[in-house]
Amino acid sequence: MDPTLIKTHLLKNPVVQILVLGVLVFLFRFASIVILRGGSCDGPGDFCFFSAPQDPGLRNNIVSIRNSPPSASQRSIAVLDIWTTVGFRMSVSYYSSIFQDLISEGSLSLKSNVLCVETPVGSDVVALRELGVHDVVGLSSKISLKRLIVSGHAYRQPFDDNIFDFEFSGNAELDRSSDPFNFASEIVRTLKPGGFAVIHTKTKDLYSFHSILNLFNSCTLISAREIAGPDPSLPSFREIVLKKGIVSVHFHEEKAKCCVPEYKRESIKNAEPLIEKEPSKPWLTLKRYLKKVRYLPTMFDLSFKQRYAYVDVGARSYESSIGSWFRKQYPKQNKSFEIYAIEADTAFHEEYRSKGKVTLLPYAAWVRNETLFFEINRKPTRKIEEKGRGIGRIQPVQSSTNFVGNVDKIRGFDFASWLKSTFSERDFLVVKMDVEGTEFHLIPRLIESGAICLIDEMFLECHYNRWQKCCPGVRSPKYQRTYAQCFRLFFSLRESGVLVHQWW
Repeated sequence: MDPTLIKTHLLKNPVVQILVLGVLVFLFRFASIVILRGGSCDGPGDFCFFSAPQDPGLRNNIVSIRNSPPSASQRSIAVLDIWTTVGFRMSVSYYSSIFQDLISEGSLSLKSNVLCVETPVGSDVVALRELGVHDVVGLSSKISLKRLIVSGHAYRQPFDDNIFDFEFSGNAELDRSSDPFNFASEIVRTLKPGGFAVIHTKTKDLYSFHSILNLFNSCTLISAREIAGPDPSLPSFREIVLKKGIVSVHFHEEKAKCCVPEYKRESIKNAEPLIEKEPSKPWLTLKRYLKKVRYLPTMFDLSFKQRYAYVDVGARSYESSIGSWFRKQYPKQNKSFEIYAIEADTAFHEEYRSKGKVTLLPYAAWVRNETLFFEINRKPTRKIEEKGRGIGRIQPVQSSTNFVGNVDKIRGFDFASWLKSTFSERDFLVVKMDVEGTEFHLIPRLIESGAICLIDEMFLECHYNRWQKCCPGVRSPKYQRTYAQCFRLFFSLRESGVLVHQWW
């Protein structure tokens, strides 16, 4: 009989088919244990070829895990099942290509101690193992797999300081994090000085990009490039390569003048135009203008900030702008904002004591710490009281050194110094300023001190001898500045790179 026919006949035999299938399962299991697990078993339920060596798959000097990883569970078995899918192998190939590029560029080596942060199913860990990087472990809050994936959170890594040569966060996991500040801080903490961190993010705008860089406070940017996603149908990523320095950068260092970075200037290009011609009815102009305002959160992603804060300078009553405008109208991207009300008039202080989540600073914003004097009209009209705005109630500030007249004494504080001691470049800071003419003193002080660079978005009311609502053709004698001077103030701020909006 023809040998070929014999072979064909045998292959059709069900017994032979079962034996062949068993051999294939046997070989796959062998490959799984030898290649992926370092040739060891996870427990008595595993099929083993040899006993597990001490600390398999991880060298003794890689990590010191504070909490021992859990044993294999049903979730671990599900992960192993995923590893047999075509999609998983495609993901491994994708990461393998990325890591080969990083090896060729010198940021990763086969001898590196590697951590893959928030790995979804371990495809990046497997890719590194297959390339010959044996000292690699994954960290995941969703799964655990003994010796390959440790259970833990990226914002609180269960590892000691300065132990990894290379840390990788793919799949835009930083973007999804509920705590990106500590996500980044933990990478910096556990990365060795001179080590590399590689982050994949979906953000493409310059503002978000530099916000990410500010999170990694002791790292230097090595490169940034756009790379394709694991699937052509998926969006591309931006790959950021960082190197940890020897000395950490501290953001609260005293600086003199600052230069507003270029990425913040990008927002001004998309902002609403300033009103160059003086409005004849400014009380109506505000309503129309607010509809055209391009708020910064509508342009960029704010996810990569440490804190979010709104400072209302000259807040008046709670409903003046905090309650009626900021909390109801300002787009916050679902972020929780700290709110500070700076208001010197004691008539409003009692109201703020009953308002939760608002910090009252009962002082006057000024250029230095000293006693000031205000002339306050204690009988505002009913209409003003109902609206809560208090417009015209406080006269321009006078220093105690040139005080003339019988007015109220209050405490002034150095607003610029307070900003620098309270916030950093990693925070998102919105400031609204309505200070009855004092803006011509405060703005130059903010620029001179460098505090202006901490402000991401500003809403400024500039006080001038505007037309009076009560008396057509008559200007208010309250202020000596002109609209032209106010416009120059706004224009110079935008020219300096500050996203400022006109407030009325």
